[in-house]
Amino acid sequence: MAPKFGLLALVEAKSGKEQEVWDFLNEGREIVLNEPGTRTWYAFRISEDTFGIFDTFDTEEDRQAHLNGAISRRLGRARSVPARH
Repeated sequence: MAPKFGLLALVEAKSGKEQEVWDFLNEGREIVLNEPGTRTWYAFRISEDTFGIFDTFDTEEDRQAHLNGAISRRLGRARSVPARH
């Protein structure tokens, strides 16, 4: 069955923190493996300082659990500024 819910987040790194954010996103896969409701999770680089995350979920509850989960908390501490959510 195809996932019914998705999430696209764009993250803009502060000047000088681009590699730190990119490294964090590359490590993020390990974090979401512990989230049973997250079906897919992709991180990608758009430009030198802008990154994206795309994830999918079967239910709105799974999506909310992810938004309140470990990766969201850690991303907030990665010294980045969310551009859009």
